[in-house]
Amino acid sequence: MRPATMIASALRSTVLRRTAHALGELLLPRACVACARLLDRGDHDLVCGRCWARVHELPYPRCERCGHPLTREHCAWCELLPPYVRAARSVCWIPGQTAGAIVHSLKYAGWRGVAEHMAARMARLSWPSDVIAERTALVPVPLAASRLRERGYNQSALLARALSSRCHVPVNESCLVRTRRTATQTRLTPEDRRHNVSGAFAVPAGERTALRGAHLVLVDDVITTGATLGECASTLFDAGARIISIVTFGRAPAIGDAG
Repeated sequence: MRPATMIASALRSTVLRRTAHALGELLLPRACVACARLLDRGDHDLVCGRCWARVHELPYPRCERCGHPLTREHCAWCELLPPYVRAARSVCWIPGQTAGAIVHSLKYAGWRGVAEHMAARMARLSWPSDVIAERTALVPVPLAASRLRERGYNQSALLARALSSRCHVPVNESCLVRTRRTATQTRLTPEDRRHNVSGAFAVPAGERTALRGAHLVLVDDVITTGATLGECASTLFDAGARIISIVTFGRAPAIGDAG
């Protein structure tokens, strides 16, 4: 093929691609998965810039260990964490109209791509230097097999994979399994939440050697009372992990917290 012919062919392909893209935008305009408004031409995310600006990030100052905003000299939130949990970090408050809608779009509406943009913000969180130096694997909170079949994916695993590429820490999705399906935690009291997830997780026998002495980072979308993540951390610690840290996109405020 002559150079002039090749150039003409390339130009035609470019024009066709741009025409197809413009036609797609006209017939199937993209809308924000959080607020349903049409996305601006410059928005390449599934969530519009206005919605990201409305996400209420956890205010400063924050506790160095648990990452919770400090409203008093003594951090009461740390008392919820067992001693083998080294650090916990979250991006924003949940529930919240915008942040809650973003999590809902990932968890229940099938918008898997939102995990990439949530993880991008989780990757910017600051950690104690020893956590960065020691962490050996990201461990997503597992779903029960029946719920995984219903949803088609585990939102925590999507977040962990997206974080892995940004933090350069491998994901281990096989070291922690859910042994039974639990009731939804939404309307349960803190005590009922702990009872609901008690004994709901296990480490397969073949995974225990790899966990011995490891510093693992549990990944989930939201932490509320810490019952689920606490049970996961306990299971990993009992199986030989030396220490566990926790990272989530959202965190439920405690009584007395300022939004």
